[in-house]
Amino acid sequence: MNELLCEIESIGIVPVISLKDAEKAGALAKALCEGGIPCAEVTFRTDACVESIRRMKKACPEMLVGAGTVTMKEQAEEAAKAGAKFMVSPGFNHEVVEYCMGHNIAVIPGCSSPTDVEQAVKYGLHLVKFFPAEAAGGVRMLKSLSGPYSGMKFMPTGGITEANMGEYLELKQVAACGSSFMVPENLIEKGDFITIREMAKKAVHEMLGFELAHIGLNMKNRDEAMLAAGMFESVFGFQKSENDNSIFAGSYIEAMKSPFLGEKGHIAVRTNDAGRALSYFKRRGFSFREESAVYKMDGTLGAVYFREEIGGFAVHLVQK
Repeated sequence: MNELLCEIESIGIVPVISLKDAEKAGALAKALCEGGIPCAEVTFRTDACVESIRRMKKACPEMLVGAGTVTMKEQAEEAAKAGAKFMVSPGFNHEVVEYCMGHNIAVIPGCSSPTDVEQAVKYGLHLVKFFPAEAAGGVRMLKSLSGPYSGMKFMPTGGITEANMGEYLELKQVAACGSSFMVPENLIEKGDFITIREMAKKAVHEMLGFELAHIGLNMKNRDEAMLAAGMFESVFGFQKSENDNSIFAGSYIEAMKSPFLGEKGHIAVRTNDAGRALSYFKRRGFSFREESAVYKMDGTLGAVYFREEIGGFAVHLVQK
């Protein structure tokens, strides 16, 4: 369960899918993976659920596929045989939870009250579905729930949109958000998987929130760095501030006192979640200078450099 929790948390978004036609499952799986979301919760709201899970796993073996709206242990058994790696139920269904735990199947039961979460703690679970998220009180309710249960992670689902997803993901207790806004049923029915791929990509970029932080310039020595920073100050009014290794001009330009990584310098890109961004880029085949990683006091990633340079500049992620 902990391994699954880490995998879901590294992805951050769990598309909730209701498929009426299993023949579309393979193409949908590829669209989501290509869009940067190698995960899906296929619900038992239609009879195509089990076959859809089977086809998604066949099309994309690396994809983390689970079953949703699991209300009976027989459904969990069928979905597991089809390749589902986790089960999600709308409420805290003791029969489903006990069956899954007894058969070493990861289960994420629905919880919307302290009583529900107490049951999850009793069973030794570390991840639950907060459902229906918006109707049950949204971010404010989730903050209240998280207080007494600091060891519990939540997957809010129900009313999660592109507009409010970021509010939930800002909470440390939120492992991922479950939603269907990037997999609308009308596009699935039309077979418009190109648009779905682009919607998935947009959702990932919205979640990670990439933006330019600053540009670092490699100078030979302190005098050159001071001169460069001074030029930016005199021309644009970016006030100089000196630290041990560099001189900043405002928050945009960093003049290094001696050459650092990158032929010409470095570019820092801010992100909402450096750890999740690292996982995202690794799935895309990028490599990193692990020795450059900087961690915060709470153990979360603060910054790390890509191994590849862009235009002679080293590039690193930095936590907002």
